[in-house]
Amino acid sequence: MTIIKIFFLAIYTIICSVFAILFSVFDRTFFLYFKLTKVFSAGILWISGIKLKISGMENISSKQAYVFVSNHSSQYDIVTLQKAIPNKMSIVFKKELAKIPVFGWQLYIGPYVMIDRKNPESALQSIDEAKRLMSLRDISIVVFAEGTRSLTGEIQQFKRGAFRLASQVGFPIIPVTISGSNQIMPKGTFKIKSGTIHVHFDKPVLTDEIKSRQDEIDLMSRVRDIVVRNHM
Repeated sequence: MTIIKIFFLAIYTIICSVFAILFSVFDRTFFLYFKLTKVFSAGILWISGIKLKISGMENISSKQAYVFVSNHSSQYDIVTLQKAIPNKMSIVFKKELAKIPVFGWQLYIGPYVMIDRKNPESALQSIDEAKRLMSLRDISIVVFAEGTRSLTGEIQQFKRGAFRLASQVGFPIIPVTISGSNQIMPKGTFKIKSGTIHVHFDKPVLTDEIKSRQDEIDLMSRVRDIVVRNHM
């Protein structure tokens, strides 16, 4: 069953990625691209036999730009948030993903932010690009604050990058807790299990008073505590 799912997921991803490239080239407002992400994520979840349970929607406005800070333990976390978040959203993705044929290409030319983890200067440029997207295009940014997927599903220590971004752009942070995705497809495996993923959006955390490195660290600790508290 997993092999059949992977086959259909691969075909579906390639088809949607081709359309994403075309939409990105001919519509630089990315209106069609964002519509497509909803179709793509819904299809991926349906093919995989995954249901979503979403809570805390009353804490966010679809007309406001946010920095969504989430935990990360499965490849399904991105499509889960694409489906669950009502806002136009961008993700920060690692440079290596851009090398993946078709899928990686649409990430590169789409409304996303690429980062080279080995290059500190690139990280600063990524923050500037994120600020531009949020300020000029009213696009929210999704950041997986652990930096990489958790092997066990337990929430790891957060890294400061997301909070440095939040302090510079001045937009509120929405702490996001994803539960159950690790059981669907844990890191290091290709086995896909049907099930339910729970996404919880907590209340906005304001960032306009963040002035120092210590403020960023305190903010990081506060947001992580919220994410951990909501983890099921």
